[in-house]
Amino acid sequence: MKELQGISPDDPDYAKAAALREALRRFARRTELVTRANGLTPRSYQLLLMLKTGRRQAGRAGLGELEDRLQLGKSTVTELVLRSEDAGLVRRELDRSRRGAISVRLTPSGSRRLAKVVAALGDERTRLAELLQADENLPR
Repeated sequence: MKELQGISPDDPDYAKAAALREALRRFARRTELVTRANGLTPRSYQLLLMLKTGRRQAGRAGLGELEDRLQLGKSTVTELVLRSEDAGLVRRELDRSRRGAISVRLTPSGSRRLAKVVAALGDERTRLAELLQADENLPR
C-alpha cells in the first residue's frame, strides 16, 4: 500500500482501482439480474450458496456461520432466513449437535434455483477471477 509507505498513488494505481470496481459492479449487476430472473434476490442467492457449501456439512449451516460468511448482523440473517423459508428455499431445524441451536438447510427447490443461477453466472465468475488473477501478477 503506497499510501501507508508515504507514497501517493499514481495513475496506474487509480486505473487498476477503477477497473476492479467496474468489474465488481458489473458482476454484482449481472448477479442481480440473473437471480431475480430465477425468483431470488442477490442476498437469498448468497444465503443458498453459503448453505450449499456449509463448513460443517454441505447443504446446511448454523445461524452463526451464516452471519460470519455473509458478513451480516444476526437480525438481518434471521430475517433473510425467515423470508427464504417462506419462499420454500430453506428449512429451519433444531441442530442435534448443539443443544438449542438452529440450523438452516437447503430445500430441493432452493437447490434447483441455486444451480440455475450458478450455471448462468459461470462466465461472469470466470471473467472476474481472471481480472483478479491478472491484478495479482502485476508488479507492486
